[in-house]
Amino acid sequence: VQLQASGGGLVQAGSSLRLSCAASGRTFNNYGVGWFRQAPGKEREFVAAISRNAGSTYYTDSVKGRFTISRDNAKDTVYLQMNSLKPEDTAVYYCAADYSGGYSAIGLGYDSWGQGTLVTVSS
Repeated sequence: VQLQASGGGLVQAGSSLRLSCAASGRTFNNYGVGWFRQAPGKEREFVAAISRNAGSTYYTDSVKGRFTISRDNAKDTVYLQMNSLKPEDTAVYYCAADYSGGYSAIGLGYDSWGQGTLVTVSS
């Protein structure tokens, strides 16, 4: 499956953004999807993940209560709604698909990655 992440931009602290991850090429609703991010000079980290039927979601502690992951399988798209953004959320955000349907925090568990979208939060 090919993944296309979009929706990033430059915003002020406290603002909101919604990232989208559009999929093409295979049956999207079979896959778990995760969002990861990589800040300058730092390692990639897990942000959120969602099961193939959207019945389960999983977040890293630093975004709980601020970010919401969702999916619309009819549109082959996963979203990451980001509210109350902080400067430390600045990073390139990547979406990834797990063909086995998993939705773990481990990047190695994912089979296909999008190209990333840059989110910059100014203070």
